[in-house]
Amino acid sequence: MKKYFLTFFSFTLILFIVSSCSNNSKKIKQKTTTPKEKTFALVIHGGAGTIKKEYLSEAQEKAYRKKLEEALNAGYTVLEEGGSSITAVQKAINVMENSPLFNAGKGAVFNSIGKQEMDASIMDGKTLNSGAVAGVQHIKNPINAAILVKDSTRHVMLSGKGAEDFAKQYHLAMEDAKYFYTEKRYQQLLKMQKRDSIQLDHSTSMINTLIDDHKLGTVGCVALDKNGNIAAGTSTGGMTNKKYGRIGDSPIIGAGTYANNISCGISATGTGEFFIRTLAAHEVSALMMYKGLSLKEALKQVIHVEIDSLGGDGGLIGLDKDGHIAWDFNTAGMYRGYKTSAGDQKIEIYNQ
Repeated sequence: MKKYFLTFFSFTLILFIVSSCSNNSKKIKQKTTTPKEKTFALVIHGGAGTIKKEYLSEAQEKAYRKKLEEALNAGYTVLEEGGSSITAVQKAINVMENSPLFNAGKGAVFNSIGKQEMDASIMDGKTLNSGAVAGVQHIKNPINAAILVKDSTRHVMLSGKGAEDFAKQYHLAMEDAKYFYTEKRYQQLLKMQKRDSIQLDHSTSMINTLIDDHKLGTVGCVALDKNGNIAAGTSTGGMTNKKYGRIGDSPIIGAGTYANNISCGISATGTGEFFIRTLAAHEVSALMMYKGLSLKEALKQVIHVEIDSLGGDGGLIGLDKDGHIAWDFNTAGMYRGYKTSAGDQKIEIYNQ
């Protein structure tokens, strides 16, 4: 009898354990079948400067908004389909590089000897791997060359003819000088040379000359993909009448571009020399990591204290590891916009 009771008890205990495990397994399955929607987002800029509503016609403003929206959608589609933040940055910047509205690629300005010298950089926030090109004259999309440097060399930056020869080996699209030429841009160079001055982004001296054309503005993008990886990229034609061989902040990792998954991604536009001296893009990340500032607070510190104190002008866009977006600038305006997986989208031009 005692033996029968022990056997019955053991059998009952086994059934209870099996039943409990089965129930727990069902609960676990229920939890894993409804994963939390992954956040993704991107933010772009098309240059900062003296951009006021009274300086733009309705048609000009519409053209800029349309092109910014096209760039946002190009990058957003990549992220929505599960693509990488690097590819999203590339596609968004390509749209702006291919437009004469912005000072990058097709819209690149003339240097002091009447040629274009373009710079670009890209940074992967997961690995901190980076690529850049500087002083290139014939690469249609410099951001593509920067990505190629990142992925296909042990280097971070290639410049001039060496960068172009490298790009040709990988069959990147190249263009001759005619592709980058516009008569109004050339006339702008002549006027700047006559004044012996330098024109950058959207500054006041062009209001009564080329504002009807308004084809200026360094471009940049920062993206966060579904895997939580941040990337940042920047592309520019530099400054009108800049000295032959001058390189600004756009291809300098930590100055014009920076990305780190544990903090943020940043792209800059403005007076490059001041962004180099302050390591502006990296400084935002450092303020967040070591002082606990929010992205918005860090951007404000860098632009309105560090850049301002040196006499520099410009702006920064940023996106942190949680998908929060912010921008700041000390000029009258900055072409900018963002789009998020939460359904938020905004495009702005003026200081508002």
